[in-house]
Amino acid sequence: MKAKQFFTNEQQQSIQDAIAAAELNTSGEIRVHIDDACKGDVLDQAALVFARLKMDKTKLRNGVLFYLAVNDQLFAILGDKGINEKVPADFWDNIRDAMLAHFKEQQFTEGLNKGIEMAGEKLKAHFPLEKDDTNELSNEVTFGK
Repeated sequence: MKAKQFFTNEQQQSIQDAIAAAELNTSGEIRVHIDDACKGDVLDQAALVFARLKMDKTKLRNGVLFYLAVNDQLFAILGDKGINEKVPADFWDNIRDAMLAHFKEQQFTEGLNKGIEMAGEKLKAHFPLEKDDTNELSNEVTFGK
């Protein structure tokens, strides 16, 4: 299956709405990227996408990427330096487990939205919205080539 066809337009909009809601009260940035397949290690591939999307260029280094490779049934959550310095060691594992519970039930949109919500809550706690904040990165779901 092609990554672009994995989620319907309505599901993509739901994911983008979840990102917008999660970013409403934080300066943090959340992105979702979907590939057909993962070339190599999933965390390494997520790191390449993270850099390609310029997520490492945010002012407070508080970007979070949700990366999925649909045909390989792999996913990763990658936080930038700023957020990783603030959250407990098991934070990303807790999000992964919550998402995986949905994914096992074939509820991919719901799983992503739950992960986005959880990341947004932690971003809000550690990186509250600043009065001069701008949305540094698009909320649009991106896809591999």
